[in-house]
Amino acid sequence: MKVYLTPDPVRTASMNTEQLRESFLISNLFKPGQIDMVYCDVDRAVVGSACPVAETLRLGTDDELRAAYFTERRELGILNIGGRGSVSVEGKTFEMDNLDGLYIGRGNKDIRFTSADRNAPAEFYLLSYPAHTTHPTAHAKKAQAAAVNLGSEATCNKRTIYKYIHLDGIKSCQLVMGFTQLQVGSDWNTMPPHTHLRRSEVYLYFNVPAEHRVFHMMGQPKESRHLVVADKQAVISPPWSIHAGVGTSNYTFCWGMGGENQTFDDMDAAPIAMLR
Repeated sequence: MKVYLTPDPVRTASMNTEQLRESFLISNLFKPGQIDMVYCDVDRAVVGSACPVAETLRLGTDDELRAAYFTERRELGILNIGGRGSVSVEGKTFEMDNLDGLYIGRGNKDIRFTSADRNAPAEFYLLSYPAHTTHPTAHAKKAQAAAVNLGSEATCNKRTIYKYIHLDGIKSCQLVMGFTQLQVGSDWNTMPPHTHLRRSEVYLYFNVPAEHRVFHMMGQPKESRHLVVADKQAVISPPWSIHAGVGTSNYTFCWGMGGENQTFDDMDAAPIAMLR
């Protein structure tokens, strides 16, 4: 489990490209036949992936967690961005189609991942935060999600937000999670940008064509920086940083938050005209 110790805004402002990528970009996920994990000091988030192919993968623990099993003191959100598969939680199996989500509460010892077809394997994105309460495991279907249409063609950000784990949906201790799909011809997400000191966030960009990239905007509103992000790469967004992006094609991204509260629209806006 790689450990990310994220820098503060003063140090971030003086970083070069490689230093920024090393500190905030997660590029080593979604390896076939493996479970990969990254531990981040911001709100003690764990970001990972499980990519079963021919064999079932079982979620274990890691020395950095100092736990008997992964969800001993944690909750876990899952989004399947690949082919059809299933997740087994304490012997109960949840069939996971593409863009299905799953919430697993604290205290579940046995978690396993399987693909239905090794030629079109499932790709499970994992996001976890510490939990001090226990909530039941819950399955999220795209058709059942709270969908919100935002943006317009005029501003190139027509998109649909699908909320899975949130105050009015699947209950959790602190995790909030869902995904956003941009329509063809729209490239900007999360505009105008904002910060939220109460929560940190992780963005996973996917469905990005191999020859295209997403420019993820970060940093302070008047001291912005950017990361060039490829398909299936994730960005850690600390509470002081804006988080917005524009792609050279439309794409999809999973957003997930943990921290002080679960209020989806609790944010401090950074008007576009003030950005530098």
